[in-house]
Amino acid sequence: MTLPDDDRRRAIDHATRALSSARMAWRQAQPSRRQPGDFPRRAPLARAVELLAAALFPARIGGFVGDPAAEDRFVAERLTEAFALLDAAIVAEFAYWRDAAGIEAAADRPAEILRLFAGTLSRVRALLDTDVAAIFRGDPAARSVDEILICHPGATAILHHRLAHELDSLGAPIVARIVSEIANERTGIDIHPGATIGPGFFIDHGTGVVIGETAVIGARVRLYQHVTLGARTPHRSQPRGDSGPFAERIPRHPIVGDDVVIYAGATILGRVKIGDRAVIGGNVWLLKDVAPHTVIVQPEAVEAS
Repeated sequence: MTLPDDDRRRAIDHATRALSSARMAWRQAQPSRRQPGDFPRRAPLARAVELLAAALFPARIGGFVGDPAAEDRFVAERLTEAFALLDAAIVAEFAYWRDAAGIEAAADRPAEILRLFAGTLSRVRALLDTDVAAIFRGDPAARSVDEILICHPGATAILHHRLAHELDSLGAPIVARIVSEIANERTGIDIHPGATIGPGFFIDHGTGVVIGETAVIGARVRLYQHVTLGARTPHRSQPRGDSGPFAERIPRHPIVGDDVVIYAGATILGRVKIGDRAVIGGNVWLLKDVAPHTVIVQPEAVEAS
């Protein structure tokens, strides 16, 4: 049964007043906080990533069919639209930092970020090629590299991350974080854009993987589902004081060496170092360094009599 018009109107009026009270309570609790007027929008950034993916892989993701000269035009058109959306998002981010934290940036800073970001795309493409090759070698269920690009959640997550990492490094952390969270929504894989990941990265299955902001991952690393590369809970005697696009990052997440395999459900916390070619077994809880070539596993299950 639907509400009568008068009852619906009263319910809306009540909810509006209650929400106004909630907003005022939030603002009064933070009297020094400025009220920002702008913020990057999620939907345009999702569209920008689609366009960038099409430009990176025009045939496989973009659906291009034609001669090489036309392919270049296809890529240029996608980049033109993507850069317009990114420019608006970066401008909005810097407006937010100005309004919320009083951080001023040069007027040409968004354009400079875009120019530098454009220069990273060929490197991003080369890294993604190594990632796709690693997935194809490591996943016997994959029938082709094309299938991996279109269907594999690990490929989707790392494509978003490679783009987000460049934006984060160039000084647009909110735009980068939105790009990474779009991948998280799609795949269940949560990679902070600040994480540094080497070539040939393979996330198998992927659901529930978490990789923190200051994690460093070497070359040819393989993770399985529900792996966490996280930080230990900080003990803060004082509230956080620094904010903004260049706030200091405290190294607090693991460093993973080359050719490491980490099996499903493993949790590795803090600035621990996992040596090259180490193997971390499933459901291991790890708070200390692991030497190269070491295998860390839980005790085997005991059969009940």
